[in-house]
Amino acid sequence: MSFFQELVHVGIYKKNQGRTTRQVTWGAIAAGVALGCWRLSQMLLDNKLDHWLDFPLLSGVFPSLLAVASWWVAYRLVNLPRFADFLIAVEAEMNKVSWPSKGDLYRASLVVLLVIFALSAILYVYDAFWRLFFHYVLRVF
Repeated sequence: MSFFQELVHVGIYKKNQGRTTRQVTWGAIAAGVALGCWRLSQMLLDNKLDHWLDFPLLSGVFPSLLAVASWWVAYRLVNLPRFADFLIAVEAEMNKVSWPSKGDLYRASLVVLLVIFALSAILYVYDAFWRLFFHYVLRVF
C-alpha cells in the first residue's frame, strides 16, 4: 500500500506486538504536536503572524483541527508495517536488557557526580592559575 492509502486505513498492523512501544511513541509525537498547536494558537491570538488570519475563531479552530489531523497521522505512522516492525524489534531488544538494581544505580550515579565535581574543581584551579599567570606575570589582562 502507498503512504496515502495507509493514512485512511483503519486496521492495526500486528496488533498484539510492540504495543507499549507504539503507544509511547505515539504519545511522544502527540505531546509534541499538542505543544506546537498550543503555541500556534497563542501566536494567532497575539496576531504575531502579520495579520494573515484576522478571524478570531480561527485561532482556536485551526490549531485544533491541525492537532487532530496530526494525531491521526501519528497513529497511522506507528502502524505502518515498516515502522511498526522497527518498534516491535525495539521493544524485543529492550526486554533483553538487564537493568541495574536500585543499589547499583545509586552507586554509579554517585560516582558520576563525584567525578564531575572533581573535574570541575580541577578546571577551576587551572583557570585560576592561568588567569593569575597572565595577569601578574605577563601583564596581558
